[in-house]
Amino acid sequence: MDAKVKILVTGGGGYKGHVLVPKLLTRGHHVTVLDTFWFGDFLDPHRNLLKQKADVLDADAIDLTGVDAIIHLSSIANDPCGDLNPKLTWEVSALATMQLADLAVRAGVKQFIYASSGSFYGVKDENQVTEDLTLKPISEYNKTKMVAERVLLSYAGDMAIQIVRPATVCGISRRMRLDVSVNMLTMQALSRGLITVFGGQQTRPNIHIDDITNVYLNLLDRPELTGIYNAGFENLSILEIAQMVARHAEAEIRITESNDPRSYRVNSDKLLATGYAPTKKVEDAIQEIAAAYRSGDLTDRPEFHNLNWMQQNNLA
Repeated sequence: MDAKVKILVTGGGGYKGHVLVPKLLTRGHHVTVLDTFWFGDFLDPHRNLLKQKADVLDADAIDLTGVDAIIHLSSIANDPCGDLNPKLTWEVSALATMQLADLAVRAGVKQFIYASSGSFYGVKDENQVTEDLTLKPISEYNKTKMVAERVLLSYAGDMAIQIVRPATVCGISRRMRLDVSVNMLTMQALSRGLITVFGGQQTRPNIHIDDITNVYLNLLDRPELTGIYNAGFENLSILEIAQMVARHAEAEIRITESNDPRSYRVNSDKLLATGYAPTKKVEDAIQEIAAAYRSGDLTDRPEFHNLNWMQQNNLA
């Protein structure tokens, strides 16, 4: 995509948005961020940045005049948060996505990039989970993402639809999340000297936050790459992650029982075949988090834990 186009980023005030938006601005794009900013706003002012504090469900608040592309990140993020208010989760992930797609087609938006989820594959026996396998969503969050994908694909004849199924994201963001596996285990080790592992044998795919945001940039540049893409480059067990963390932050590992049966190994060969190549690993994320914590640039703040923050502030 040519420089200096207009992009709407829904949910741009979130964990990924705080890394993605500065990258878009550096490339010369004009960016509108639409977000409720429930967890704070750490985006620096910029002449090409418009921040709109609004709910993605409010269709009247969304102005797509002149917008060339949408990167749709908005959601009630992760399973526990989605379960707080299943109705709201369905509205934000499914209804709002359908409304936004319809508005986009009417406004002549050419490209729609959707942040789906790699977590709705459920429990898989296959050694490598590819995009064409049957989806078995367990949680409300997973189900809404699956439905939103189907809705968006129905608009494939009207604009370029690009769906990304990210693995669990890790690494530093100004709007940090300390409730996702790598980040959480690393902070536990640094702050308490103890890592609590639930189960431990479940295998999960992971992706560094720099890589997932670069995936969105790559698709933005190549609207011809339509369809669905897995995005996860390291399939690790929770115990393997904990052991990796312990190499960089001395800590005891304590294993307890888990009621989360999800275990799967994502295959991202389809994305790699487009020429995209990852630049960072889980270990990079651990080292970056440890360095930021030790320098005082990263602290364990309440708003960095989605579920607790939403419960404390009655946000769902």
